[in-house]
Amino acid sequence: QVQLAESGGGSVQAGGSLRLSCAASGYTYSSNCMGWFRQAPGKERERVATINGARWTYYADSVKGRFTLSQDNAKNTVYLQMNSLKPEDTAMYYCAARVGGNCYSAPNQYNYWGQGTQVTVSS
Repeated sequence: QVQLAESGGGSVQAGGSLRLSCAASGYTYSSNCMGWFRQAPGKERERVATINGARWTYYADSVKGRFTLSQDNAKNTVYLQMNSLKPEDTAMYYCAARVGGNCYSAPNQYNYWGQGTQVTVSS
């Protein structure tokens, strides 16, 4: 059974930093796609950052230069380092994984989801 366990959310002021973690069990991401989505109230779930089977990383334009996705193979964990946070980054952040090396923007392409972790950025 695949489980994705997120941690690291919280409340920060604008300009601050947070690091999210997603530990995968029952799933090996080394040749598959894994990453992060977020959903703000009243908005659709959107892709933030993903890493595909070729280990190529995608970032949404809104987070480029501020967020960094990294991985620890030994721990089967991916991280999202979020710097220079803005109030518009406030959302529930979800770890997502799919079976297959390609990554997609559509949430329905992902097979597994974490429970979500809240990130709140105040101005």
